[in-house]
This record gives sequence, structure tokens and C-alpha cells, in this order.
Amino acid sequence: MRARSTPSVIGHRGAPGYRPEHTRAAYELAFALGADAVEPDIVATKDGVLVVRHENEISGTTNVADHPEFAGRRTTKEVDGVALTGWFTEDFTWSELSVLRARERLPQVRQASATFDDRYPILRLSDVLEVVDSASDAASRALGLVAELKHATYFEAAGLPLDELFVDALADAGWSDHPGLVVESFEKTVLGRLSVRGFRGRRVYLVEAEGAPADRVASLGAAAPGYASDVTLRGLYALGSAASPADRVDGISVDVGQILHSGSVSMGLFGEDEGGVDIGAVTSDLVDLAHSAGLSVYCWTLRPENGMLPREFRTGGRDDEWGDWRRLFAILLHSGVDGVFADHPDLAVAVRDGR
Repeated sequence: MRARSTPSVIGHRGAPGYRPEHTRAAYELAFALGADAVEPDIVATKDGVLVVRHENEISGTTNVADHPEFAGRRTTKEVDGVALTGWFTEDFTWSELSVLRARERLPQVRQASATFDDRYPILRLSDVLEVVDSASDAASRALGLVAELKHATYFEAAGLPLDELFVDALADAGWSDHPGLVVESFEKTVLGRLSVRGFRGRRVYLVEAEGAPADRVASLGAAAPGYASDVTLRGLYALGSAASPADRVDGISVDVGQILHSGSVSMGLFGEDEGGVDIGAVTSDLVDLAHSAGLSVYCWTLRPENGMLPREFRTGGRDDEWGDWRRLFAILLHSGVDGVFADHPDLAVAVRDGR
């Protein structure tokens, strides 16, 4: 029986199951629903202001296409090896972006959230920090922030170093020593640069199930080792025990599929003490291996909709209808992970706390 923990519930981009992601309403609602922290995705503007958007291409999450004054900004760029056409934050000043309004990114799946389209402006990182401070005061406890730096190598090449901008923004907001501060990235290089700049929070390495990190590809090309090399036993110990502090991280963050292990070989990892959960999938040994290497483990993303669930947890309804989410959430929350990212924080809190 593996050791149990009480994982943190992190509002993934706020509470995007209920309100358009990365809006003040989504973040405030996440805390009202019991989240311990929220997670903003961070990109940069042309004038070096950090804003929170899922991607630097914003046509799917804002009403930018409805603004004729910005029609000439539509362009095609290659971001981390992928050609994208649309509007990009680095081509706008913050003053220009501030006139835009947020939209639901997945309207076919989340029609209720889409009814709030165009109500809320987009936010800067500084705005999110204010929300966390206010929610902490209201809750009489320190709530947290798990900030994801997006496309760091790309922004570095554009003259917008996210590590420098991030550290400066924290200092300006009085957040440099905040106890609930975590930063994460799919690129370990930017996490190392934060260490060199004296960043005092926890640094977490996001690990995809496939592919290779953009920073490695930029440096090594086709010879770049993939993410798979990071989650071997050797790779995990290298992450947790590297000689240089800049090369070490405090944890890893992986998707649901990397925690689950389909089949019956390891079904004994869970018993009837898990609230009678009918196990249709069990966990891999990744959590145990990472913990043995001194790393925390986070898991993303807990979502209830059929279209978002692993196949074995879907029911016969439409993609927007909820499937067997409770069973999946229970498995993940009892897997030993230290935190989970959830689009509906209240559901994760309810399962975690046995409600």
C-alpha cells in the first residue's frame, strides 16, 4: 500500500468548467469553490507585460477578430515547430490588448461557460496576483499560484525573456517570497534561469507523454532527447539530484494518462478503503519513482466531460455530457500525487474530501 497524501486542488486556469478561462470571474470562482491555488498560463506583450492566456495566439480565446483596427495584425508564425495563423500577444501592447474580451475556448463542450463570452477583459499576471491576495485575506489562509511560463524559448528569441519579466513582476507585486508560489514550464531551461535570478519559489517541470521539449529541440535539433527520457528512473533522479541548482527541479507535472496504467497487473494498489471505487484503471509506478527521487508530482487535467475523459471512463452520452468522472477523480486523488489541476475545482475537492 503506497503512502497517502492530501493533494492540493489547483484551479486550472481558474474554473474554466464554469466561466471562460483566465478571467477574473474564473479565478475568483475557483477559490470560492475550494481551490487551494490557481494556475495562470503566462505569455508576453510587445511592451513586456505578462498576460494570462492559454496561448500567445488569441483568436480562440478573445474577440480580437471582431476588432477591425487589428485586422492587419493577423499573421502566420511558427511556434515551437507548429505553424499557427491568427493574432499573437507579442504583436500588441498591453494597452491594445486591454480592450479585448475573453471567450470560452471550447464552446461546443462548455456551452454554459460560453454564455459569458465578451463579458470579461483579459488579465495581466499582476491582476491575478491581486485576486490571490484578496482570496487569501477572505479565507484567512495563504492561497497559492502555480504559474506556467509558455513558449519560453520562442519568447526569448523575440527579445522577451519570460524569466526576467516574471521575476520583475513578482518583485513589483511583493510576491518574491510568497509561500504559495510555484512556477512550471515544459522547458527546463527557463526554470534554470529562474534559479540563477534568485527565484525562491518551487520549480516544477511539465512533462508531455510524447515528443521533446522545445528548448532541447532548439539546441539539439532532431537529436534532442524526448520527454520519455525524463521519466525513467535515471531521468527522475537527475531532475531531483543534479549537481547544479539550476539543473534541479522540485517536482514534475504529468498528464492523467501518465498516472494511469490500464490493465489488471497492479490492481492491488487500491483496495476497498478507497470508498468502494470500482477500479477500471490503476496507477503506474511513476508517482512512487518520482517521490523516491525527491520530486513532488502533479497531475493534469481533471475534467468530467466525456470528450475530455480517458476512453475507459466515458459513458454513452454526448461529448459535453459528464462521464464516469467520479471514479477517475478518486483514482487520481488516491494515487499519491501531491496536487491535481481541475477545471471544476469543486468536483475535485468533493472527491478528495469524501463529500
